[in-house]
Order: sequence, then C-alpha cells, then structure tokens
Amino acid sequence: MRVHGRSITGLPAERVVREGVSLVPERRQVFPGLTVRQNLRLGAYSRYRATAEAQIDREVASLLGLFPRLRELADARAGSLSGGEQQMLAIGRGLMAKPRLLMLDEPSLGLAPRIVTEIFEVLERLKREGTSILVVEQNARPVFEIAHRVSVLERGRITMSGPPAELVGDVRVMEAYLGGGVRSPH
Repeated sequence: MRVHGRSITGLPAERVVREGVSLVPERRQVFPGLTVRQNLRLGAYSRYRATAEAQIDREVASLLGLFPRLRELADARAGSLSGGEQQMLAIGRGLMAKPRLLMLDEPSLGLAPRIVTEIFEVLERLKREGTSILVVEQNARPVFEIAHRVSVLERGRITMSGPPAELVGDVRVMEAYLGGGVRSPH
C-alpha cells in the first residue's frame, strides 16, 4: 500500500501514523476511563517529541471547536458519552495526529440520523480543507453526498468504482446501498 507516494506496507502502526495516516476504528474504541481532553491528547502521541505541550493544548482547544458538544464535555469521562459523542471524540482523536489521510471505518454505525449528518458535515469540511478521507461505510447515502470517488465492494472485491454522480444512477447501487434512490450529489 502506498500513501502519498510512499510505501507503508509492513510498517508498524506507530510508523504508519507518522507517515500521515490515521484510523478512526469501527465502534470508536475510546478510552472510557480518560476524559475527552485526555483522549484527544493521546491522538497526538506520535508527535509528542516534536511538538511542544502548549501547542498540543492549543490544537485540542481548536479541535473542540470543530465539535462544540465535545467542548462542553472536555472534562467528562469518555465512557459517560453517548455513542454519537464518542464517535466525534474518536474522529477528533484521529485528527490530532495531523493526518494527510484520515480513514474511518463505519463512522455512522449505531448513530441517530441527526448525529450522522453532523459528522458528515465535519468530514465535508475536512475534505474542503485538504484532508484526504477514506470512508468504509455500509450506510452509503451520506458517503455519496460528500465523496469525490466511490468504490463498491462485494465479497471483498471492487465491483464498481467512479464518481458518485455516475454510480448513483446504477440500479444495482440504488437497490443494494441507497434504498432505491438518493438525491443527486453536488
């Protein structure tokens, strides 16, 4: 696997993060006994030697602005947050690594539609600001709304790939992944 022209195949996870790749795992995997702020700081762990602590604190404060609800909960234990709040925290933790590529595995899993909309609005903003984003998601509708390119996997193989505007009209995609229809992307 190559990211930004460099091979990351076989590299240990901490090295992959230093190469600019961050993963937001399925089911969030926040540290429940730590606060929101502590979870976010852990996201910057790979940069601790090169980044002053005061700078990391400023980045945490800035990131809390991306998710206003988390700002209100900055000192709350992550285990006390709702699923949507934990997902926001997991995304924030991933962003603290300053990735060039942010990968998300099922970011809408188990979340209320309102929270899914809020999360995908943040992903759209990150995309506009230049972060490359790879989303693996069964709930294809919000992905089609923000994606530059979509690949459809069936039994572990890519069966279709292209811009959302091309795939949205495919009957197989509409029936299997979009519930029979979707509004036209951008």
